[in-house]
Amino acid sequence: MSLTVRVHRSMSELPRQAWNELTSSVPSPVFDWSWLHLLETAGGLNDEHGWTPLHLALWRNSELVAAAPLYGRGHSWGDFVYDFAFADAAERSGRAWYPKLLGMSPATPSVGWQVFIRPGEDARELEERWFHEARLLGRQIGAVSLQANFTDPLWSDALEGPWHRWSHQNFLWQNDHFQSFDDYLASFDKNQRRNIKRERQSLADEGLSTRVVSGDEIPESWFGLMGQLYDQTNDQFGPWAARFLEPSFFGALDAIRPLLSFSATFRKGDDLPLALGFLLRKNGRLVGRYWGEREHIPNQYFNVCYYTPIQAAIEEGFRDFDPGAGSELKVRRGFRSQRNVSLHHFFDSTLDRLFASHVDRINRQEEHRIDALNKAVPFKESGETES
Repeated sequence: MSLTVRVHRSMSELPRQAWNELTSSVPSPVFDWSWLHLLETAGGLNDEHGWTPLHLALWRNSELVAAAPLYGRGHSWGDFVYDFAFADAAERSGRAWYPKLLGMSPATPSVGWQVFIRPGEDARELEERWFHEARLLGRQIGAVSLQANFTDPLWSDALEGPWHRWSHQNFLWQNDHFQSFDDYLASFDKNQRRNIKRERQSLADEGLSTRVVSGDEIPESWFGLMGQLYDQTNDQFGPWAARFLEPSFFGALDAIRPLLSFSATFRKGDDLPLALGFLLRKNGRLVGRYWGEREHIPNQYFNVCYYTPIQAAIEEGFRDFDPGAGSELKVRRGFRSQRNVSLHHFFDSTLDRLFASHVDRINRQEEHRIDALNKAVPFKESGETES
């Protein structure tokens, strides 16, 4: 039976249940319909703010059989794949780097993008058709490239076609069958075990406690507080802030309660959190997104953003924890570095040659960096005893 190709200008045009059937086995929550819909509607990550939804879907009669989130982009701010040097080089060569057609979850550096296929379908056939239609769409809108960021590693490594692959580093904590936080601590060398214990104890010494609160247990008042803390955290970074969301986003978080958790710090006798870490959860994966604190307390960041989510992941049997982009402080807390890949297909032969002439060297450098970061994780040597 023949397929119908449709380009949907918002997630609202795609049925929630049918989309989530496609993504039901995907570990990352950032491709759930409710998250993508919330980003577009309340978050402002839509055409007005440089994310033009062009979600490409394949239908068989009334059945959605393949789809992926796709956006038209006139810049790269919020992509978290830093191609600005390529854009500058293209401009010096007299070529335009934009617009581009981009697949990802907007402003969300979490791995897992792929062409989502309905269970039981011929995945290879539908992927080939989807990419064929995506290339036609790119040419139709005058895009200079088709790009996909934070792709699922196993999926993208097996993908065939005319792609350049650009390697990137991301952090991931993995649950190595830990039964408790003490099991996790036991994986470190003696010095780092002592450091982590001291960082954890320092909050208790201040009369503070931390815990993760999820789903229906989250007080609605925390949504507005998280929005205030998001703004406050971004204020600290001035023009370099990652302020992508509209204030209305946080007021609408009730729409994603099943995906939502908060890591929070409390002072004894006070129910209002001193700090909040915004987390998403699905299929055994925890994803860290935003954080902020009402009062600065030494080591609060490590406890709210790393240790407390890790403890919750262990207690709930989660497979892994993606802490989000950034800081190499994660290395000393047991986060290993992973390789993820962005895919690039150019409609401009000059840009294709420009990218191809540099990407292999860049990939080698990034893979050396990943190796170096993993060697720096302070896990104990084989045979080392605890003390």
